[in-house]
Amino acid sequence: MTLPSASNKVKVGCRVELELISASGALEGLTVEIVADKFADYDSGLLGESTPLARAILGLPAGRNVPYRMGDLAAVHILSVTLVESQPDESAAVRRQKAAQKAAQEVDQTSAKVFAASFSGKWGDYDPSGVEHWDNPAQDDEQSPEEHKE
Repeated sequence: MTLPSASNKVKVGCRVELELISASGALEGLTVEIVADKFADYDSGLLGESTPLARAILGLPAGRNVPYRMGDLAAVHILSVTLVESQPDESAAVRRQKAAQKAAQEVDQTSAKVFAASFSGKWGDYDPSGVEHWDNPAQDDEQSPEEHKE
């Protein structure tokens, strides 16, 4: 259902069609749905309400140009505002949490591998055996303690 541009403004629960305007004048289209931050999933077109872009356009009607300085962008033009009747997927927060946990685990693994490869102390070098199994935590569970000592 398309809302009349003069009376309805960008708010949570609306799909917004935008035109991003670069400093050089180049135009790029973008359509997003403004959602509560817990539902945000930019890859799916769900823009959290506290993001800089959402804050720049919230409360404004279609037809407005908004100064928006981010990267090479200079402004944003709001083309249309449409009420969204469906609710966003509640699993977005779970997916974000899993992705954050995976990224943190990868950082920990990389740090341990770099340390193992570079450490040398007065009592000898660090033995990195076992670190190579961090890529597959299930593999660690399947090995007996004796296998870890090799």
